[in-house]
Amino acid sequence: MRRIEIKGPLLPERVEEYVSAENPVRVIDAFVGELDLAKLGFERTEPRATGRPGYHPSTMLKIYLYGYLNRIQSSRRLEQETRRNLS
Repeated sequence: MRRIEIKGPLLPERVEEYVSAENPVRVIDAFVGELDLAKLGFERTEPRATGRPGYHPSTMLKIYLYGYLNRIQSSRRLEQETRRNLS
């Protein structure tokens, strides 16, 4: 059996390194990150102390905007997009 030595990291250290600087998801992330969702009327921006927390409204808004920009209307197709391989 041959031993293989790997020098350096096998994968990038951060997920952000997978996404190019020109990718529109960076604009969506920055835009939603600047919004005050509680002030805009989004509920559950702060998780409750008990039970399993739901998805954060900012995450859901980012997915919705991504679908809008890419003309994806199906919630099933949006789900598939969230599972897309980043490489």
